[in-house]
Amino acid sequence: MAIYLVKARPKDLLDSLHKELSSGVISKMRPFGQSLQYSLENARLDSNIALWIEEDYCSPPLAMEREAVLDRYFDDITVEKVRSEEEGWNMIGDKPQLWRGKNKTQSKLSTKLEAAASYPQIENTTR
Repeated sequence: MAIYLVKARPKDLLDSLHKELSSGVISKMRPFGQSLQYSLENARLDSNIALWIEEDYCSPPLAMEREAVLDRYFDDITVEKVRSEEEGWNMIGDKPQLWRGKNKTQSKLSTKLEAAASYPQIENTTR
Protein backbone atom coordinates (compact mmCIF):
# COMPACT_ATOMS: atom_id res chain seq x y z
CA MET A 1 0.00 0.00 0.00
CA ALA A 2 1.14 3.53 -0.71
CA ILE A 3 -0.21 6.94 0.25
CA TYR A 4 -0.21 9.67 -2.39
CA LEU A 5 -0.79 13.37 -2.64
CA VAL A 6 -2.96 13.66 -5.74
CA LYS A 7 -3.02 16.83 -7.85
CA ALA A 8 -5.52 17.24 -10.67
CA ARG A 9 -7.09 19.98 -12.75
CA PRO A 10 -10.90 19.81 -12.45
CA LYS A 11 -12.95 19.73 -15.63
CA ASP A 12 -16.20 21.71 -15.84
CA LEU A 13 -18.15 18.77 -14.42
CA LEU A 14 -17.68 19.22 -10.68
CA ASP A 15 -21.42 19.59 -10.09
CA SER A 16 -21.88 16.07 -11.50
CA LEU A 17 -19.08 14.76 -9.30
CA HIS A 18 -20.64 16.42 -6.27
CA LYS A 19 -23.97 14.72 -7.08
CA GLU A 20 -22.21 11.33 -7.31
CA LEU A 21 -20.53 11.94 -3.97
CA SER A 22 -23.78 13.10 -2.34
CA SER A 23 -25.69 10.07 -3.63
CA GLY A 24 -23.12 7.60 -2.29
CA VAL A 25 -22.52 6.04 -5.71
CA ILE A 26 -18.75 6.38 -5.40
CA SER A 27 -18.58 4.96 -1.87
CA LYS A 28 -20.22 1.73 -3.12
CA MET A 29 -17.53 1.07 -5.74
CA ARG A 30 -15.30 -1.85 -4.86
CA PRO A 31 -12.60 -2.09 -3.69
CA PHE A 32 -11.69 1.63 -3.52
CA GLY A 33 -15.02 3.44 -3.13
CA GLN A 34 -15.02 4.38 0.53
CA SER A 35 -11.45 5.67 0.42
CA LEU A 36 -12.05 7.68 -2.76
CA GLN A 37 -15.31 9.07 -1.38
CA TYR A 38 -13.57 10.31 1.77
CA SER A 39 -10.66 11.76 -0.19
CA LEU A 40 -12.80 13.64 -2.70
CA GLU A 41 -15.19 14.94 -0.03
CA ASN A 42 -12.18 16.40 1.78
CA ALA A 43 -10.28 17.60 -1.30
CA ARG A 44 -8.66 21.02 -1.28
CA LEU A 45 -8.07 23.63 -3.97
CA ASP A 46 -4.87 25.50 -4.76
CA SER A 47 -4.63 27.73 -7.85
CA ASN A 48 -7.42 25.82 -9.64
CA ILE A 49 -5.77 22.47 -8.87
CA ALA A 50 -7.63 19.95 -6.72
CA LEU A 51 -5.54 18.27 -4.04
CA TRP A 52 -6.33 15.20 -1.97
CA ILE A 53 -4.67 12.27 -0.26
CA GLU A 54 -5.34 8.78 -1.56
CA GLU A 55 -4.40 5.32 -0.38
CA ASP A 56 -3.70 3.01 -3.31
CA TYR A 57 -2.49 -0.50 -4.06
CA CYS A 58 -2.29 -0.32 -7.87
CA SER A 59 0.53 0.01 -10.34
CA PRO A 60 0.31 2.47 -11.92
CA PRO A 61 -1.19 4.45 -9.03
CA LEU A 62 -4.94 5.13 -9.14
CA ALA A 63 -5.50 2.92 -12.20
CA MET A 64 -8.94 1.66 -11.09
CA GLU A 65 -10.00 5.01 -9.65
CA ARG A 66 -9.06 6.82 -12.85
CA GLU A 67 -10.95 4.40 -15.05
CA ALA A 68 -14.08 4.44 -12.89
CA VAL A 69 -14.25 8.09 -11.81
CA LEU A 70 -11.28 10.42 -11.92
CA ASP A 71 -10.64 10.69 -15.67
CA ARG A 72 -14.24 11.86 -16.15
CA TYR A 73 -13.82 14.80 -13.79
CA PHE A 74 -10.13 15.71 -13.83
CA ASP A 75 -7.25 16.33 -16.25
CA ASP A 76 -3.51 16.32 -15.62
CA ILE A 77 -3.67 13.90 -12.69
CA THR A 78 -0.34 13.47 -10.91
CA VAL A 79 0.65 11.64 -7.74
CA GLU A 80 3.43 12.20 -5.24
CA LYS A 81 4.21 9.61 -2.58
CA VAL A 82 3.90 10.78 1.04
CA ARG A 83 4.94 8.92 4.21
CA SER A 84 1.52 8.82 5.84
CA GLU A 85 -2.07 9.90 5.35
CA GLU A 86 -1.74 12.28 8.29
CA GLU A 87 1.37 13.91 6.80
CA GLY A 88 -0.39 14.32 3.47
CA TRP A 89 -3.52 15.93 4.89
CA ASN A 90 -1.34 18.21 7.01
CA MET A 91 0.47 19.35 3.85
CA ILE A 92 -2.77 20.57 2.25
CA GLY A 93 -4.92 21.32 5.31
CA ASP A 94 -4.47 25.09 5.03
CA LYS A 95 -5.92 25.21 1.49
CA PRO A 96 -9.60 26.02 0.92
CA GLN A 97 -11.96 23.09 0.51
CA LEU A 98 -12.86 22.10 -3.03
CA TRP A 99 -16.52 21.96 -2.06
CA ARG A 100 -16.63 25.20 -0.09
CA GLY A 101 -20.08 26.71 -0.24
CA LYS A 102 -21.75 23.61 -1.66
CA ASN A 103 -23.26 22.49 1.65
CA LYS A 104 -24.15 26.07 2.65
CA THR A 105 -25.96 26.60 -0.65
CA GLN A 106 -27.81 23.33 -0.29
CA SER A 107 -28.72 24.15 3.33
CA LYS A 108 -30.05 27.59 2.37
CA LEU A 109 -32.10 26.07 -0.44
CA SER A 110 -33.50 23.40 1.89
CA THR A 111 -34.39 26.07 4.47
CA LYS A 112 -36.21 28.15 1.83
CA LEU A 113 -38.11 25.12 0.57
CA GLU A 114 -39.13 24.12 4.09
CA ALA A 115 -40.27 27.68 4.82
CA ALA A 116 -42.30 27.82 1.61
CA ALA A 117 -43.97 24.51 2.46
CA SER A 118 -45.14 25.92 5.80
CA TYR A 119 -46.90 28.92 4.22
CA PRO A 120 -50.70 28.72 4.36
CA GLN A 121 -52.17 27.43 1.14
CA ILE A 122 -54.23 29.96 -0.82
CA GLU A 123 -57.18 28.58 -2.61
CA ASN A 124 -57.49 29.53 -6.27
CA THR A 125 -60.92 31.11 -6.70
CA THR A 126 -60.62 32.13 -10.33
CA ARG A 127 -62.53 30.05 -12.84
